Amino acid sequence: MSSGRISKLAGLLLACAAAGCATGASAETNLKVFVTSQGQPAIWRTLLDQYEARNPGIKVSVELGGTTSDMQAQYLNTVLTAKDSSLDVLMLDVIRPAQFAAAGWTSPIATDMSAYLRAYAEANTIDGKVVALPAFADSMFLYYRKDLLDKYGLQPPKTWDELADAAKKVADGEKNPNLQGLSFQGKAIEGAVCTFLVPYWSQGKVVTKDGKLDFDREAATKSLALWKGFADSGVAKKNIAEVATDDTRKEFQAGNVLFAVNWAYAWAMSQGAESAVSGKVGVARLPAIKGGEQATCLGGWEWGVSAFSKHQDEAKKLVEYLSSPEVSKYMAINGSLLPTYGKLYKDADVTKAVPWFADAQPIVETAKPRPVTPRYNEVSEVIRTTVNAVLAGATTPADGAAQIEARLKRIIR
Repeated sequence: MSSGRISKLAGLLLACAAAGCATGASAETNLKVFVTSQGQPAIWRTLLDQYEARNPGIKVSVELGGTTSDMQAQYLNTVLTAKDSSLDVLMLDVIRPAQFAAAGWTSPIATDMSAYLRAYAEANTIDGKVVALPAFADSMFLYYRKDLLDKYGLQPPKTWDELADAAKKVADGEKNPNLQGLSFQGKAIEGAVCTFLVPYWSQGKVVTKDGKLDFDREAATKSLALWKGFADSGVAKKNIAEVATDDTRKEFQAGNVLFAVNWAYAWAMSQGAESAVSGKVGVARLPAIKGGEQATCLGGWEWGVSAFSKHQDEAKKLVEYLSSPEVSKYMAINGSLLPTYGKLYKDADVTKAVPWFADAQPIVETAKPRPVTPRYNEVSEVIRTTVNAVLAGATTPADGAAQIEARLKRIIR
């Protein structure tokens, strides 16, 4: 055999060996999943191990994201702008699908969304295309010290005025200088957008309608004034402008807060062995502005497939598994993560493991989404920084509302 034919044959054998055909072994597909660090990564790892066992030839590694939605988005923006193919599956905040789809960063997924809670089916369907699948649901809740409300004969407040009155009554009775009446997110983070929107929505107002700006300055002023009033009156602490989401969770868990505005993740942590309030916690809908309706902010996380993944079919199959009823039930029972399927809120196994989920469904189902726009990052920046400035005393509620309106007019046309 000539040296040329030998070289050619050797090249073919090397190529075949790389593909697994020389030994009869099948090629292994390696997928990398980006998971938020606060999204119960250890439990997702257990499910991924089960997936690997069911799908020989598929190996899944996990990359953990930052501790906040903002940090995660900044990292993913960098990776996806560079068209980096290292990530195949992305856990995304519910506010991101429209933005990522508009940027061309996620691949559409052909699937039926009718079984999911309506809010999540809508959040993940952009221009008629499914761009992500729900991972778990979430919304803002009012956490309260059930033991203290019972002690003073109080019911969970239906209005913010009732909350302020209850906080004063308990403070007068307890005489504990470390006990705050209310903790909420005042730092210039994503949570502060919901801080603004909850009382704004309570007045029956929206920020956008049919993709156009529909902003009510008077309602915005009233919303900002509500939160500033809590700080000025001592219901909330003076430096509330420095408080982030997990600060609220830690303060409540330590027993230093009567009422707390937070997401579902805080429940499991408030019931842990290290919690000072385990067994003493109640959860209710967020209060309303007097004369308005109770409203809350939709949260949750979604699974997207990176448009730059080199394993599109395998990544989509994995996402469909991670978003399945089987996985949603497992995460509810083992991770206290709210299901994205309505039927699971009445499932006997789920309600036995997390009894409060039975009361959570109507709250989650009526939660409102933040403005759905490809320019959401800019909208968020405007609102959160203004909320923070008002709470820090750098501007007034009236001026803050005017600033939000003027800046949003330049973003949403």
